[in-house]
Amino acid sequence: MLACSICGLTHNVGFISTRFAGTDGVSLETTKWADVFQKEGFSCFYFAGELDRSPDCSYLVEEANFTHPDIKYIYNHCFGVHKRERSITQKIHAAKERLKDEIYRFIEKFSIDLLVPENSITIPLNIPLGLAITEVISETEIPTIAHHHDFFWERQQFLTNGVWEYLNMAFPPHLSSIQHVTINSSGDNQLSLRTGISGTIIPNVMDFENPPPPIDDYALDVRKALGIEDDELFILQPTRVVKRKGIEHAIELVHRLGKKAKLVISHASGDEGYDYEQRVREYSRLLNVNTLFVSDIINENRGHTKKGKKIYTLNDIYPHADLVTYPSTFEGFGNAFLEAVYFKKPIVVNKYSIYTYDIEPKGFLTIELDGFVTEDAVRLTRDVLENPELCKNMVEKNYGIATRCYSYSVLRQKLKNLIYDGIACNPENFKQQL
Repeated sequence: MLACSICGLTHNVGFISTRFAGTDGVSLETTKWADVFQKEGFSCFYFAGELDRSPDCSYLVEEANFTHPDIKYIYNHCFGVHKRERSITQKIHAAKERLKDEIYRFIEKFSIDLLVPENSITIPLNIPLGLAITEVISETEIPTIAHHHDFFWERQQFLTNGVWEYLNMAFPPHLSSIQHVTINSSGDNQLSLRTGISGTIIPNVMDFENPPPPIDDYALDVRKALGIEDDELFILQPTRVVKRKGIEHAIELVHRLGKKAKLVISHASGDEGYDYEQRVREYSRLLNVNTLFVSDIINENRGHTKKGKKIYTLNDIYPHADLVTYPSTFEGFGNAFLEAVYFKKPIVVNKYSIYTYDIEPKGFLTIELDGFVTEDAVRLTRDVLENPELCKNMVEKNYGIATRCYSYSVLRQKLKNLIYDGIACNPENFKQQL
């Protein structure tokens, strides 16, 4: 039985979210937090509506998923409206009570000492779940670290709604047993300004102390599988096909480079519709850019499609890329930026706000766009692609900066500070709450 490296006690951490599955930012960062918690002597357990974790440490409640039909119905009748019907209120409270009962069972089953809601009391995709978590914390005073990735006030679609009282109550709640963590300084500032809550900034991280392993036999044929010829540039857009990713900028850049190249988009549109994907396809044809949509052969695990094609992970893909494009207009942080740095790839980045506030000042060397593609950006991209020494100096410097600022050791120290400050190491906090 492991024990906390700080206080010597045995503790169980319960992560709660709508889903822990796939390669979305919340799931990825939760895995990193869990790695650090476990190395500090904690045991980790998961509550969600979709799970790819071991059944031994998982608690699946389908209604916790924001894609559940009842939850989607509630969402559709709460946002984009100015008032809600009484029947929707009744549905919200009925679902909240069911979820609340399940959270209590989760805490009891795994003897949870510390809750870590992952974005579930931050962004209101599942209103009943956020309310249920808030009430459980209020009723038990269970020590909680709320990990906030993106707040509702940062997204236009949440600002017209009929549930302001719920948003103010639970997204996020202001309770004494919760310590709040944001992933960027803007979120921290707005959290304080809007709610009076004082938070801690813990940026997204990667394991920069341990560089990626060499390409193995399985992944040797990635370029061939993607149909990229030996004399052709492999330009990777490692994102979903959604509007805020600004993929038009990547297409324009590839067009203006005037080089033989393929632009590879790694992920599908997901649950945000396919209109933007159609726009990207049309724009690619218009500018005569060979754009590949390869989400069918990229997944979180290796394997084979139904037609027998090999499935690769994103980690298999990155080492083969010549350039990474990341022209997003908005990001909560920017995992793909860190991934490109981790795999020592030159990166084209649009100056989205969090990059400008938190990342750029660290001194990273990138090819920057400021809302549009310039001739200077095209020229620098050509220089980086044609000058191996320039490229190497760029990526090596970036890796060193990231190791100092965004490594696991940074996460470990910040979490230990929270634990030491009394969340997890005060034995009185771990008396039976139920």
